[in-house]
Amino acid sequence: MIVLHTSDWHLGRQLFGKKREAEFDAFLNWLLQTLDEQRVDVLLVAGDVFDSSVPGHRAQSQYYRFLCRLAGTHCRHVVVIAGNHDSPSFIDAPKELLHALDVHVIGEARSNPADEVVVLNDPSGAPEAIVCAVPYLRDRDLRTVEADESLSDKDDKLRAGVRQHYDSVAEQAVRLRAELGGHIPIIGMGHLFAAGGQVTEGDGVRDLYVGNLGHIHASHFPTQFDYLALGHLHGAQRVGGTEHIRYSGAPLAMGFNESQHNKVVLLVEFSGREMQIQPLNVPIFQPLECVRGDWPDIAARLQHLKQSAKPI
Repeated sequence: MIVLHTSDWHLGRQLFGKKREAEFDAFLNWLLQTLDEQRVDVLLVAGDVFDSSVPGHRAQSQYYRFLCRLAGTHCRHVVVIAGNHDSPSFIDAPKELLHALDVHVIGEARSNPADEVVVLNDPSGAPEAIVCAVPYLRDRDLRTVEADESLSDKDDKLRAGVRQHYDSVAEQAVRLRAELGGHIPIIGMGHLFAAGGQVTEGDGVRDLYVGNLGHIHASHFPTQFDYLALGHLHGAQRVGGTEHIRYSGAPLAMGFNESQHNKVVLLVEFSGREMQIQPLNVPIFQPLECVRGDWPDIAARLQHLKQSAKPI
């Protein structure tokens, strides 16, 4: 089974007022082609599908058109979770319709942990993987407010709430795997800020709570996950040096400070519960460049860029 992990598309995002629809179209077209070329069975989108909780019509059209076009690829299953930029209700609204296309969406945290567990079947109908699809957990999902609580109290509650939620979902997955009688992998998904994660100035990554509150360490995640696909941070990276807990990062540069960063999606190939991870470079569809110097240098460089520019 081959899984492709991506996140943080931020459809609808603008850069200093410049619309980027052509870039997003180019990325989604490339992604469809990659799913076929790499014979991907499962696509994971780990949150922040949209840049706004109220996405514009063009961003919505890009998302739904992409999901419809997936039916013509090798990919058999899609699992999408909401991120902190997404509206939980908007992501959840078409879930029954999308389920008919083998697209599973989890926008809002469920009161029953079993409702965040998705079983994926192979072409013969046999279970081949279990996905723990945990969306971005909002403050209200994790704790109750008490009088006179300190920031330290809040931090402790947030961390405990996140850990308890992931543990509960993982326990459901382990129980389900035992009932299915197989040794299939359990894949976790989440959208959060893991402790030690690297960000870039100007990349648009928001603090999820207040300051560093709620940052989760790698050791806090359930050990039952054979792979954990995370979203929120825009640079591809491991969490706590662990091989199987990964951010795929955003596929497009979200700001000029990311212009020189190598953007990737992560290809995860499973053989039973063993896996191999291969980053796939995402092409640069619209180069970004910072130009510095005195005015003659800047003018000359801008003229060169104008002459050498290629349309997307």
